[in-house]
Order: sequence, then structure tokens, then C-alpha cells
Amino acid sequence: MLIGCPKEIKPQEFRIGLMPGAVFELTERGHQVVMETNAGTGAGFSDEDYIAAGAEIVASAKEVFDRADMIVKVKEPQSGERAMLREGQLLFTYLHLAPDPDQTQDLLNSGCTAIAYETVTDNNGGLPLLAPMSEVAGRLAPQVGSWTLQKANGGRGVLLGGVAGVSPSRVLVIGGGVVGTQAAKVAAGMGADVTVLDRSVNRLRYLDDVFGGTFKNTYATKAITAELAAQADLIIGAVLVPGAAAPKLITRAQLSDLKPGAALVDVAIDQGGCFETSRATTHQDPIYEVDGIMHYCVANMPGAVARTSTQALGNATLPFVIALADKGWRRACADDAHLLNGLNVHAGQLTYAAVGEALGIASIDPQSVLS
Repeated sequence: MLIGCPKEIKPQEFRIGLMPGAVFELTERGHQVVMETNAGTGAGFSDEDYIAAGAEIVASAKEVFDRADMIVKVKEPQSGERAMLREGQLLFTYLHLAPDPDQTQDLLNSGCTAIAYETVTDNNGGLPLLAPMSEVAGRLAPQVGSWTLQKANGGRGVLLGGVAGVSPSRVLVIGGGVVGTQAAKVAAGMGADVTVLDRSVNRLRYLDDVFGGTFKNTYATKAITAELAAQADLIIGAVLVPGAAAPKLITRAQLSDLKPGAALVDVAIDQGGCFETSRATTHQDPIYEVDGIMHYCVANMPGAVARTSTQALGNATLPFVIALADKGWRRACADDAHLLNGLNVHAGQLTYAAVGEALGIASIDPQSVLS
């Protein structure tokens, strides 16, 4: 198979879909890999690194899209990239279609087959291709939240960990999954007073058993969420419904109950965000204010630490890339029900029910397209 990897073009996105080590493994198995020139430089990988691994370097993304049987990326294809997709081509990347009707329609119109990293599953009920970036985003959230709280950025002007004689800031983490757990660990490590909310008693029990008194946890009723949000200096939204639009956990009306200059960090913004007032921002212009509350809603947070993120994501995606290249997508998905769960679009049809429900588009059973 001929596999193509273009340079990411989303603002301030420096990750890359294939590392040189992945290219080497693919070419050793008899596949061809074409890389757009300078595609990996943001993550610290040069064209020479890719050439040494067996890749061919081409001058433009158009040549990558024109030639490749499978496109491997990191972020959802931007409008110009979607225009280059063609019928029968395989796209393997993050998609986050539920809050993005324009992208969904473009993918349907292209006739391509699109497998989304974020809906591939595993035997433990997890999302193995989302988890590495969730870990990164979770660990970044307290850092960017602390920065957002600085007075120069419009925040309350409080230090997350406080100092001797001054109480630490209060951090509320809504969601106790991968993102929330990592965020709570880092925020507590920075000295903050941290509480995690979740609606799974089993998850709360796990957090209590593993982390003990490192941070507190509470069952997430609407009343408790509102009460603790009003006391918080920093609120981190870390709730995910796989493939679907994120639930809105704090409304605009509730902003008036929050501390002036409090910060909201919405890690679920890729799926539409879990605060009613959230809208996607970029690393170039990450913060905005609504009713005196500062919002940080960067849609590709892990792109800020591109080398770490590329390595973590590449370690997780490589076995799936190899399976798709070796077997073709139909056989690979037939052999692995978890990979089949990643199939979102095929030949003009939507194959992921949660996206269809979010966008009001009819979907079909992905199993039906394997024959």
C-alpha cells in the first residue's frame, strides 16, 4: 500500500501522523510511504530522518493526497485537505465529527473511507488512540489554567499552589476519566486544593483507593457541581461521551455565580465543549472572556508539546496503521471489532450512530459495509 502523511495545517499544530520509526516498519513490510517536505520538523523530525527510514519526500500536500491509498494524519482534515480526498481513499486520523457538520458533509461528499482515532475501542472499554492525547491534555490543563488565572491574562491573579500564609487555589475537575485523573494529579502536585467530580461510583472508588488524600472526589449531582463551581478558582472540563457531542455542564446563567476572573479550561472542546459558553480557540489566541469569566478552549492542546504528543500518539496508532496497510481496511476491520468501531464514514454514508444523532443525519451499521 502507498501511505501518505501530509504536514498538519491547523494553526499552531506541530504534531505529525507518522514518526520515522513507523515509516521504517512500514517500508520493511513492503509498503511505500510519501511524506510532505518538512512535515515532521515541528515535532523534531527532519526530512533526512524520514529518508533514512525509507520514505519518499514530496513537495506538496496535493501530491501526497493525489498518490496515497491511505492518508495518516493527526488533526481532522481542514477544508482544503477535504477537497483533495477522493472516492475509495482511506483516511486515518482524529475526526471529532459530532460538533462539525461541515467536515462531516465534506467527508460524505468525497466518497472516502474515514476511520477516527477517537472512536477506536479496546477490550477494557477504553479508547486507546484517544487516551495518549487525553493524558497529555489532562497534564497540560492545570498549567494553562494557572497561566489563564494570571492577572495580565484577565484572571483572578491567584497562584495555584498559594504560598506560606496564603491558601492555595481551589480547582474543580469535572470528569474522573483519563483527562480528569491526569489533571487532578498535576494540579494537586502544584499545591492546589483539588476536587474531582464524576457520576461513576466505581470510578470514584478507584480514585480514592489509588490517590487517597492527594485530591478529593465527590459524586456529580447538578447541585454539587453548581456549589463547587461557585467556590472554584479554576474549573477543568474533562467529560467525554465517545464520538458524541459533549454534555453542557455549566450554563451561561451560572457564570454569574462564579468568582470574578475564574478560569474555565475546556478539554472537551474537540467534541463541542462541556461549558455552554465554550468555543474553540487556537494556541495563537487561546483565551477569551464571557461575563467576567476567562475561557481557555484550545482545540489541539497537545500540539503545544508536539514531540511528546507525536511519540505518545504514534506508539498507539502504529499497530493499527500496520494492520490497515497489510490487510486493507475491510479485512482489518473484519478481524478487529475495535477498529471497526472507528469507522465513521464510508462511500458517502455515515457509519457511526452517535454522530448521526448529534447532527441529525441517518447512519448505517458499520458491519454492513464490510462485505
